[in-house]
Amino acid sequence: MKYSIANSLLCIVFLGLFGGLPLSSYAQLSPTFYSKTCPNVSSIVTDILTNVSKTDPRMLASLVRLHFHDCFVQGCDASVLLNNTATIESEQDAPPNSNSLRGLDVINNIKTTVEKSCPNTVSCADILTLAAQAASVLAKGPSWIVPLGRRDSFTANRTLATVNLPAPFNTLDLLKSAFAKQGLNTTDLVALSGAHTFGRAHCSLFVDRLYNFNRTGSPDPTLDTIYLQQLRNICPNGGPNTNLSSFDPTTPDRFDKNYYSNLQVKKGLLQSDQELFSTSGADTIKVVNKFSSDQNAFFESFKEAMVKMSKIDVLTGTKGEIRKQCNFINSELTELGLATMTQQESSEDGILSSI
Repeated sequence: MKYSIANSLLCIVFLGLFGGLPLSSYAQLSPTFYSKTCPNVSSIVTDILTNVSKTDPRMLASLVRLHFHDCFVQGCDASVLLNNTATIESEQDAPPNSNSLRGLDVINNIKTTVEKSCPNTVSCADILTLAAQAASVLAKGPSWIVPLGRRDSFTANRTLATVNLPAPFNTLDLLKSAFAKQGLNTTDLVALSGAHTFGRAHCSLFVDRLYNFNRTGSPDPTLDTIYLQQLRNICPNGGPNTNLSSFDPTTPDRFDKNYYSNLQVKKGLLQSDQELFSTSGADTIKVVNKFSSDQNAFFESFKEAMVKMSKIDVLTGTKGEIRKQCNFINSELTELGLATMTQQESSEDGILSSI
């Protein structure tokens, strides 16, 4: 069949969406995957998040983080949502996730609503991806076209969650290594780190920077001294470490470029944030400077990186399933009984604690 101009343009659009990566990897992902089977899925996600954000604006950042923590562990397959069972060790109990994941109940609420509208159709992995995109938009951040058609995993991997997820005290080299392992480059690293332009973090994630950086008995020298004192007021030495600090004190619930401006004046909240700018000679510095001066450039790179991340090791077709309830694989849900759904929804309030 001969190529027409229209066909050529279609190929260009396709390559734009899927980054020019091997087509076989993502052949079954498409932005229109649910156009006939569940055409209102995006509006359901947006409507629920709009209502949630009115009472808990912090939740928008939490959902972006939840998507990130899913994709970095055996791919974007909703494995992070799985609870402990006789056969599954939940990733929620891995050190990077323990007592810090938020939004599990919100994803469950979305799933319940979607199931009523389109039974056995939309995966939890796709709901996580759509929720991250909607959260960005609701926080006045960028929007992007979301490729859909993922399936949910049959397993979780607590060990991999411990190993793969970047830590708040990571050096730049460790951050680059963690992202490269997922096929993400330096620009992707800096752009995705920009999600810390909104949301909050517990003192436990950065308190060592304030009093005993690298066991020196002194604060992190890359911290602005005035900002250091502000953080010490929030996180007193020997305190409970459960207090929260905004990543960006000026616009804590808005998705903008302030994150990068903060790094330039030594006001990155986490060590892993400040490393992007304060590591001598780092190639990330010029990217930070670019994003700080050009919000559109940041938004464009963030969109590209989020789409790229959302396609890490996805499951399609028979390689996964569409869970009826996001916290359990279907076979175990049948064994446990439908009452588990109600129990899970009522127990998750105790899980909500970090960004």
